[in-house]
Amino acid sequence: MAVSSADQTAIARVVQAYIDGLRSNDADQLRRAFHPDARSFGSLAGQRVDQRIEEFVALASSHPANVDGTYAARIVSIEQVGDAAAATIEETGFWGTMSFTDFFTLSCFDGKWMIVNKTFAHTGGEPPAP
Repeated sequence: MAVSSADQTAIARVVQAYIDGLRSNDADQLRRAFHPDARSFGSLAGQRVDQRIEEFVALASSHPANVDGTYAARIVSIEQVGDAAAATIEETGFWGTMSFTDFFTLSCFDGKWMIVNKTFAHTGGEPPAP
């Protein structure tokens, strides 16, 4: 099946909205990137953090990722077949010292791409003290 550049651009735009929402601590922007029924799965410093996306947005809002201006993220890959897609990003400087690799799955709903799942791997750094 052919992959359209318009779809690739739209997928990248949604993933970038996630990155920008974290960088600017914008809960509404994060919500717009995700389907309302989306979930997030992963572990942080050995503890499982599996949650509905609204819980993730609440955490991101109360504990901004870009605490010291060092948060950076880049899209590593995007794959798409029909109305399904997968994207990978690398994040550094999350909460100052933490790094993550995020795997997103996206679906297209009536022409609008949305993240339906986030699975992450904590790849470095320590969480801030409570």
